[in-house]
Amino acid sequence: MSPLMNDSRAKKYARSYNDKKYIIASFYKFVPISNLDKLQNTLYHICRDLGIAGTILLADEGINGTIAGTKNSIKDLYQWFCDQPNLNGIQIKYSKDTSIPFHRLKVRIKKEIVAMGKPGIDPTSDVGTYVDPLDWNSLLKEKNTVIIDTRNHYEVKIGTFDKALNPRTNSFREFPAWVSGTLETMPNITKESKIAMFCTGGIRCEKATSYLKDRGYKNVFHLEGGILKYFEDVSIEENLWNGECFVFDNRVSLKKDLKPGEYSMCHACRMPLAKTDLESKKYSPGVHCPKCFGTHTEKQVKRFKDRQRQVELSNLRGEKHLGSIIKQDG
Repeated sequence: MSPLMNDSRAKKYARSYNDKKYIIASFYKFVPISNLDKLQNTLYHICRDLGIAGTILLADEGINGTIAGTKNSIKDLYQWFCDQPNLNGIQIKYSKDTSIPFHRLKVRIKKEIVAMGKPGIDPTSDVGTYVDPLDWNSLLKEKNTVIIDTRNHYEVKIGTFDKALNPRTNSFREFPAWVSGTLETMPNITKESKIAMFCTGGIRCEKATSYLKDRGYKNVFHLEGGILKYFEDVSIEENLWNGECFVFDNRVSLKKDLKPGEYSMCHACRMPLAKTDLESKKYSPGVHCPKCFGTHTEKQVKRFKDRQRQVELSNLRGEKHLGSIIKQDG
């Protein structure tokens, strides 16, 4: 069976979760995986039978996913992970919501579970030092710590830690070029500098530390479990985060208490939108926003308008339109 949930089942799940509390789980593990086809088929059927929606990526280097389901279904899947010798100890973060942020189930095989485009970088053999979220603040406050936000520029724009370097990347594939072209030219940063990196769920910064170690950096650290785990473990009073945290699903952003934030999504350019963007004359739902106004072809604009009409018709029927899916980085 195809690892893509069919439209009728996706619509049924979208309706069944409406107005119900459910769990969103983000997880990953760098671990050598053989027989990817078999694991893909197994995971798809387990998740389908549990009523879980979301995306799971598989590659030779490991597993990466963000899914949603009832508390019991997520618990059952996590127990299945724990029962697998190579997936036991998987990094997982949780949050809650009242509406499902995914429209379908996808289990896909990729070249990388997070795309850097640098063959040979192997977090299973060499990686930076994990920093527990409860110890992260102390590391940030150390005078000579170099803080690097490994996320994309549009993620950084809506929230980050003070004094964090912003590589201004459009995708994680651009991170190595930033290291060689910018980081390694900074006179105050050496291969002995203490470098602390972070990302949304921990996977990008973990792979980034492996890359920096490969480049000869000695003192590399990363936030274990990423920003989401930091939000989960650190009290709001002690939380040093500024702004909100972008997430690659229909919630768009999360606040420090892991509740949905104030941002929405432009479904033309996929950029996060603040309330002021929605009030702009350059904003048309599903068609363009102040960030992408005037950048699309007539053919694209027509396609966006047609899709928006379908979205509005689906909303009138009380359904979720399957075309409004946020593309994940990498």
